Amino acid sequence: MKRKAITLLFALTMILSLVVSGCSGSSETGGEGDSGGKVTVKLMHLWPAGSSKQHNQIVNDIAAEYEKENPGVKIEQEILSNEQYKEKLKVLSASNELPDVGMTWAAGFMEPYVKGKKFAPLDDLLDGELGDQFISGTTEAFAVDGTTYGLPLELNIAPVYYNKAIFKQYNIEVPKTYEEFKQVVETLADNGVTPITLGNKDRWTGSMWYMYLADRIGGAETLTKAINRTGTFEDPALTKAAEEIQNLVGMDAFVKGFNGLSNDEAKGPFMNGQAAMYLMGSWELPNYTTNEDVPQEFRDSVGFFKFPAVEDGKGDINSFVGGPGVGLFVSENSKVKEEAKKFVEFFVKKWGERSVTDAGVIPATKVDTSKVELPQMYIDVLNELNSASNITLYADVQMSASVAQEHLNLIQALFGEEVTPEEFTSKQEEALANQE
Repeated sequence: MKRKAITLLFALTMILSLVVSGCSGSSETGGEGDSGGKVTVKLMHLWPAGSSKQHNQIVNDIAAEYEKENPGVKIEQEILSNEQYKEKLKVLSASNELPDVGMTWAAGFMEPYVKGKKFAPLDDLLDGELGDQFISGTTEAFAVDGTTYGLPLELNIAPVYYNKAIFKQYNIEVPKTYEEFKQVVETLADNGVTPITLGNKDRWTGSMWYMYLADRIGGAETLTKAINRTGTFEDPALTKAAEEIQNLVGMDAFVKGFNGLSNDEAKGPFMNGQAAMYLMGSWELPNYTTNEDVPQEFRDSVGFFKFPAVEDGKGDINSFVGGPGVGLFVSENSKVKEEAKKFVEFFVKKWGERSVTDAGVIPATKVDTSKVELPQMYIDVLNELNSASNITLYADVQMSASVAQEHLNLIQALFGEEVTPEEFTSKQEEALANQE
């Protein structure tokens, strides 16, 4: 089956006046609509207090506020880390025990759950005032065959964060070209500083490095066409991007043991000042702006830059990897489906109001910025989003589940130099060509 890859281009001309807002069986003791007993809505999310303090607090506050306004309802939370969450979602789906409300990613990630009739349609929630609150292009990424099955909470782009103090110590300027970037890597490595931290055990992290190189070398459409089958993954630009990944590995660009580190583990070297750069989504902004658990001195030392342009490449430095982050789904088999939908609608509205100021993230709904005070880095990221020429949704999210797994496995093998660049692209092409 031919699949259409999603490339999201956001025309956010009002960005400084409208902030883009933007990651089962039920155990209820009373039946749905049973006023004699308490209804329990199970919520499963991926924002633990340890690694996502502000997000976690907002969820707790929203749940408590909903319970206060709806005395007959209890919101019961289960919280897992990113990869644990993905695995448990598969297990619960197979046994028809999904939570009443959970988190999902867009496009290819959620499509198997939709095809398996695990997620409930949510278009009825968009028919009201909630529909007008979303930034154009965000809910569409959570639609399959014209029906919406998830409501997005975040909108992200992935810049390269860097430690300004380390750059200053070694007289390093922010690179604008890829050749300058490699010189930065070389200078840092020669001085015993880890140039880049990377947790490639999770693999999607390495995929973003590959996507940027593919974009800068071949242009925004090359990877998109390979995925949607109007092109091929054996395009010379995509092979060249794979070569550059291994060139960086050969330069000791990445933290030691990167293929065995999770993303959460890889954050450490950057947060403690041992690694100079970290490519990650703008959901990390709270750690560099509003998270009071992070020392102010470190927060003041963090900047960001756009992935550099490749000489003679067809890509645009204003093209980003990113798109909508996580969204909320309602289980089709929930015994409290209508209450779950009411909670999702309430959550989305409250998240948009709170996430800007309390978590420093970019939400997927519009917020009046005249009423909020924003950190400078947050404003700078919004400005980049406003001037973006293209935003390409993460490759593994675009792909079907089976092809995405092959892509991620190949990414890890590429970084581990277990496959050649030619083998990487040919095997990815084979997986795409043979998908059902």
